[in-house]
Amino acid sequence: MRACLASMVVMAALFGSGAVRAEIVSAAPSGFNLRHTVEAPNVAPPVIWAALSDVAKWWDPEHTYSGDARNLTLEPNVRGCFCEKLSLYAGIEHGTVVYAQPAKTLRINGALGPLQEFGVNGVMTWQIESAAGGSRITFTYNVGGFADRPLSDWAPIVDEVLGGQLQRLARYVTAGNPEQPKQTPEPPKQ
Repeated sequence: MRACLASMVVMAALFGSGAVRAEIVSAAPSGFNLRHTVEAPNVAPPVIWAALSDVAKWWDPEHTYSGDARNLTLEPNVRGCFCEKLSLYAGIEHGTVVYAQPAKTLRINGALGPLQEFGVNGVMTWQIESAAGGSRITFTYNVGGFADRPLSDWAPIVDEVLGGQLQRLARYVTAGNPEQPKQTPEPPKQ
């Protein structure tokens, strides 16, 4: 649990230094609301839906308890589990699907990562729609309840981590690889 929190903080610091921040719609001591939107040109909504449910292929392994995204599963049907296997009898339920409309909407109820140990609830929604010959994915995450400190303090950390996950999904469906392309340094000018 502490390793996951530390990982979230480190990733937030790395992403916060120059990356575009997605929108924290609102943040208060008792909750927050996040929204991220990405375009996936030339990718139809059914392809996005299939990739979304194949979470092990695009979720960042740094943001798992096991350190291996291949241990994640997402069953995209009502009462389906967004779960992670840790060992033979150990695992984590990150959330439960409460609304599924294939190729359009997937809603999962659950407090993610270190938020799980507090008296909070979170609802994430993946909305997929046709847009300009491809798809638009809008991701929201709404959290409310009681935590060890005001939830508004948690909002920027969770925002960075989940925004990174949406970017990985977009890269996976458009380029076939969720990893950010390596920047090639420019040759020195003479």
